[in-house]
Amino acid sequence: MEIITTLLDVFLNLDVYLGNIIELFGPWTYIVLFLIIFAETGLVVTPFLPGDSLLFAAGALAAATGTLNVYLLILVLLVAAIVGDSVNYSIGNYIGPRVFSEKVRFLKKEYLDRTHEFYEKHGGKTIILARFIPIIRTFAPFVAGVGSMTYGKFIVFNVVGAFLWVPLFTLGGFFFGNLPFVEKNFEFVVLAIIFISVLPAIFEFIKERRRMKQASAA
Repeated sequence: MEIITTLLDVFLNLDVYLGNIIELFGPWTYIVLFLIIFAETGLVVTPFLPGDSLLFAAGALAAATGTLNVYLLILVLLVAAIVGDSVNYSIGNYIGPRVFSEKVRFLKKEYLDRTHEFYEKHGGKTIILARFIPIIRTFAPFVAGVGSMTYGKFIVFNVVGAFLWVPLFTLGGFFFGNLPFVEKNFEFVVLAIIFISVLPAIFEFIKERRRMKQASAA
């Protein structure tokens, strides 16, 4: 039981244990990180995996240890994020609208409904905004596929979002992750990262509320 608990702790806090992963896997760490980001963006059943904090931690360790090449790291993570979203879209497109009318055991309906509402409000740019919002990041491409957004339109938002998200957090970790204040307060920094990630959605929400008030007053 203790072993299972330990493994679960490592699995849910991969960003914290990243240094141990690098020591264990060496150059194969790129593959491990690829699989984590792919799963976090590509599989609707794994929204709990670390995203923003893992990118930041990977960048910080690339700068601190030199074991990971930051440019190769960004390339690997970009591919993982783009391919992950594309697979997620394809799954949503294949399953179709019935996921909203039937109880699908492996999907948490609350997250799905929340993302669907977000998508209905903001349209295609949701794919870009969602990159910076935990949980919604995992469900947005799936909902885009369910909503039958054309793949040509989706892939543009997918690539743009990935090119904004991956370098921003990875390079943020690379340049700032090893500052003494950040190292001593890493958990608070991660919370700050998540808060900053949600800001675009908050701004869009305020903008939408103002637009609706103006429309109702007219």
